[in-house]
Amino acid sequence: MLFLKKNIRNVAIIAHVDHGKTTLVDEMLKQSGVFRDNQTVVERVMDSGDLERERGITILAKNTAVEYNGTKINIVDTPGHADFGGEVERILKMVNGVILLVDAAEGPMPQTRFVLSKALELGHRVIVVLNKIDRPDQRALEVVDECLELLMELGCTDEQLDSPMLFCSGRQGTASFSPDVPGTDLKPLFDTILDYIPAPEDRDDEPLQMLVSSLDYNEYVGRIAIGRIERGTIHQNQEIAVTNYHDPDLAPRRAKAVSIYEFQGLNRVPVTQSSSGNIIALSGIGDITIGDTICAPEDPTPLPFIKISAPTMEMTFSVNDSPFAGKEGKYVTSRNLRDRLEKETLKDVSLKVTEIEGSDHSFNVAGRGEMHLSILIETMRREGYEFAVSPPRVLLKEIDGVLCEPIERVVVDVPDDCAGAVIEKLSARKGEFLDMTPSGGRTKMQFFVPSRGLFGYRNEFLTATKGEGIMSSVFEKYDKYKGELSRRSTGSLVASETGEAVAYGIFGVQDRGVMFISPGTSVYAGMVVGETPKSEDITVNVCKRKQLTNMRAAGSDEALRLVPPRIMSLEQCLEFLADDELLEVTPKSLRIRKSILDHSLRMKSLKSKKD
Repeated sequence: MLFLKKNIRNVAIIAHVDHGKTTLVDEMLKQSGVFRDNQTVVERVMDSGDLERERGITILAKNTAVEYNGTKINIVDTPGHADFGGEVERILKMVNGVILLVDAAEGPMPQTRFVLSKALELGHRVIVVLNKIDRPDQRALEVVDECLELLMELGCTDEQLDSPMLFCSGRQGTASFSPDVPGTDLKPLFDTILDYIPAPEDRDDEPLQMLVSSLDYNEYVGRIAIGRIERGTIHQNQEIAVTNYHDPDLAPRRAKAVSIYEFQGLNRVPVTQSSSGNIIALSGIGDITIGDTICAPEDPTPLPFIKISAPTMEMTFSVNDSPFAGKEGKYVTSRNLRDRLEKETLKDVSLKVTEIEGSDHSFNVAGRGEMHLSILIETMRREGYEFAVSPPRVLLKEIDGVLCEPIERVVVDVPDDCAGAVIEKLSARKGEFLDMTPSGGRTKMQFFVPSRGLFGYRNEFLTATKGEGIMSSVFEKYDKYKGELSRRSTGSLVASETGEAVAYGIFGVQDRGVMFISPGTSVYAGMVVGETPKSEDITVNVCKRKQLTNMRAAGSDEALRLVPPRIMSLEQCLEFLADDELLEVTPKSLRIRKSILDHSLRMKSLKSKKD
């Protein structure tokens, strides 16, 4: 007879980026009494990282737990951005059901499809929550139909198709069973979780078995394994065995469960033992990795684990060798760079780092997309690292003797008068048009576009849609290579000498294109200081000073009128890079440069390529 642990529920919140997962978790924590009545709480309390708070996105999955009517609900807040899909895939192995959050105005988006397909594959029960029901442009009833269509399209079971639907406002902390009846609190959501999400099985008497689904890292205790205990009970300082399903030839490794933690609100609470169904954190196993199974030594049976989707994009990280190397960074050597990248792979299994043969100061870093890699670059930069990165490039595969490349499903939502421009641009980037849905002055369109076709497009897209367009993409499949694709139609303005840029020098150059620097900026020969509409690079001297004589005084000419420079973000710099350029990343600066700094050597290299 099957016994259930009625006092535990394990649930993950999944959704497309910016559909309100973290805000909803905030309200669930508040209404379940995690915070004191007079406690000051920041918004999106689960987004604890600086970058997460600044960008308003979740990068790492977070665990929390609330008490409701005597039942402990373990909640996992997952990332919504496609580049962090590896986090979502792993987390779903820890839970018994999911809350699918959908924006009541935007409807299902690419990442909604991705995360829902993963949940359905695992046979999870789904609670569909239409969030942001308080938006003036909400279209709840249409979105309900779109959600049902998506469930059928993804091959759901009859039970999954009959999923409960709730209507929420995460910001106001309300939920109801009808879009026409405003809610007063989140009680309907809590009750639905208890009634619909299955409780874990009571398997306390069986031998210990726990799959490691997530990792944390602490400078003092090393790696911390996070997962759900499938069966058995674990005690502090207990002898355990570590095995791996995908590596059956490897003998089980002996270890000890030094510290055990359960989740309570935002805290990890140390416990002396924990039993089946609970999500716990465990320290003391130095070389533990995601996908390992922690077992009883007398029965080391590993659990199967979803193979993490392979990376689709790669960049080269190398030691900074520019004339300004070492001036602004704290960690500048190849050993520093290698250690930091290896440390990142301990907790991010979607990331692959390989050393380049014949070079001891360059590393190929492969990830799930531009955002995935740019977050790593920004994090390292803030920690004091100084290095150079190459333009992103897609990873090609040979499938059945055919060269294939990654294809993304792109969904755009644009004003009606901008639709033609977007179709034209994406078609030029080898995009395949799928469908179009007009809705109240706006048009929603779907395309299949090669990943490399999206490099550098986001800025163009915002310009073409006057800043009103919404674009999101998710990896769809590998398909036949689409042929050559030009990355950039414009050229670079390249500094000809090292020194300090002056107003007179910039004034003489700004007619040739858009400048990236202002007077007083230190530059070096080979550094990119602007963009020219011409298709070839132009060498310019921004350090040129006005020659003064006894006939010409410094102030005798009219005042120089300088156009404000274009200041680019990290992502914009990465999108701008041409194939022969690098981005120099330091804690204080982002500098685009030519990979060959010397002008004459660069010209020789260009000539040899043409020949």
